[in-house]
Amino acid sequence: MTTTLSAAVPVDPRTSSGALRPLALTDYRISGGFWADRQRLNRESIIPHCDNSLERVGWIENFRAAARSTLATERVGRLFTDSEIYKTIEAMAWENARESAPEFTERIVALTELLQAAQASDGYLNTYYGYDGGPDRYSDMEWGHELYCFGHLLQAAVAAIRTGGPEDLIDIARRVADHICAEFGEDGRQTIDGHPEIETALVELYRSTGEHRYLEQARIFVERRGHKTLGDTMFKGRDYYQDNVPVRDAAVLVGHSVRALYLAAGAIDVAVETGDVALMSAVKAQYDRTLDRRTYLTGGMGSNHHGETYGDDFELPSERAYAETCAAVASVHVAWRLLLATGETRYADLIERTLYNSIVSSPSADGRSFFYVNALQRRAPGIDPEPGVPSLRRTDGTRAEWFTTSCCPTNLARTLASLGGYLATTDDDGIQIHQYAAGALDTAFGNRRARLDVTTTYPNDGVITVTVAETDGEEWTLSLRVPAWSKEAKLTVAGEEKLVISGTVSVTRAWKTGDTVELRLDMRPRFVYADPRIDDVRGCAAVERGPLVYALESPDQPELDLDLVTIDTSAGLHDSASDVGLEGIVPLLARGAERAIDHDDWPYSGAVPKGTNRPVEFTLIPYYSWANRGASTMRVWIPRLDVAEAEVTK
Repeated sequence: MTTTLSAAVPVDPRTSSGALRPLALTDYRISGGFWADRQRLNRESIIPHCDNSLERVGWIENFRAAARSTLATERVGRLFTDSEIYKTIEAMAWENARESAPEFTERIVALTELLQAAQASDGYLNTYYGYDGGPDRYSDMEWGHELYCFGHLLQAAVAAIRTGGPEDLIDIARRVADHICAEFGEDGRQTIDGHPEIETALVELYRSTGEHRYLEQARIFVERRGHKTLGDTMFKGRDYYQDNVPVRDAAVLVGHSVRALYLAAGAIDVAVETGDVALMSAVKAQYDRTLDRRTYLTGGMGSNHHGETYGDDFELPSERAYAETCAAVASVHVAWRLLLATGETRYADLIERTLYNSIVSSPSADGRSFFYVNALQRRAPGIDPEPGVPSLRRTDGTRAEWFTTSCCPTNLARTLASLGGYLATTDDDGIQIHQYAAGALDTAFGNRRARLDVTTTYPNDGVITVTVAETDGEEWTLSLRVPAWSKEAKLTVAGEEKLVISGTVSVTRAWKTGDTVELRLDMRPRFVYADPRIDDVRGCAAVERGPLVYALESPDQPELDLDLVTIDTSAGLHDSASDVGLEGIVPLLARGAERAIDHDDWPYSGAVPKGTNRPVEFTLIPYYSWANRGASTMRVWIPRLDVAEAEVTK
């Protein structure tokens, strides 16, 4: 069966049952502001850094060794390193569609040739398993990651199909997918991979090729999980890889957060393509409960370092937050699929929160070092990793150039490259804009086409202006998302202003070229308080402005001990014009106190500790920008002054 070039869209449902339809990433051209800066950083720094690092540490060389049949003596890296090459190829493909890059085209072809030379005659392709002198194929389904790696290869091929990439890469992926169906079909190996990923990849390959066997294999993998096929673990048993309870019967996402979210995305894809309403409802309910009880203020997921897992409901410690960058990427995948299926704006709100606070928090300002873990508090300055050496440490409060497990940088790269495909949607009636980025939107809906120009400096400013650049003069509907955090919002159409509430505001009219719609969101900084069941931050407040979570960082107040700072929630918050050495941000000023402790010995006593409060003013910065000015301490949740004073006066 031949494949044909389709729209450059990361998620492309074939059925018409969903509420909304995705746009190609080339339909929304981001031209300026916050997200243009991140995409430029990705193109010029992050993607090349990933590619160069993969060569430097020898993970690409593994494929050359496979072609030479010398893996037994030459292979380096952990068992899942193949996947990082595939994600980097995917990132290059999406980026090449966004803006032509001959160097990426050439690199994809060169890497494809390596894969082609390493692939076995039956389609199998892996540099850790299945060679003379190495472990046997499929000998460790719990931890082997073979199908996980295959999944990322298939997704790279999907990107190639949808962006005009090399046919040889597509052929490699088709042979891999055929191999999977032969090995793991209904009458094949009755097992699953310990790390879900293959499910969503197979569905997307089905969507790109029309080969129904791939969808059926994805369905088999989803239904096969949860029946205790895999062995026990020390990380909350089989919950770790979601093999304790069938997908349809689970109440909430459990275990390893990235595994759980990739599985959820795949299950949603299967449900959409097969019309399985019960499966869709089950996974939606699991994700909704996870959002309500197991998600950080930043949108991050995964609160246990032990196994990179979800904790129990409301178990959300700040200092020991794991909140892996890959989990944030995977959560966006799930939320986007649910937004397309249901049209519910809460999923667009969650995507926004996660993008701004748990994804772009990963890269440094120069795009050459990364956070794997996104903690919400750092009590002591981190240790700078050794330059040029993959870091074993993922949680020490400093970004690293590369890790022995470097899933996060490559996941970040493919996400930023494909971001244009996650901003807006259409239905038969019109266009819906969910995320705000300066640029031009040109798309079809129904039998119509319209072109819009979006002007904004969001998230620093809350004014979004949409101008109709081209239309046919007929009636259609433009919908804009009003985020839940915006307590007030004003919409101006044809000179008429009205107040609107959070959710979706829609304007239906016979549009003319030059018509404008202006949305003004409430960008006043605000205090946020946690559910009291989140023990770790009880009695604390956090600060947000627009979609951004803010943090207190030591370089802005070197004289203060952040462990002793309290914040006065009655004093208000104010934008600051001061230069804090971070480009493009709006710092905030807050008031509070630094508490003086009258002892320095055994920290427990039979009375509430006494001390005096020294009034202080301090600066907060967007959380995503912390740790760009050297080693530092930081906190998002700050003890409230009124609570601290109440304790002292008891």
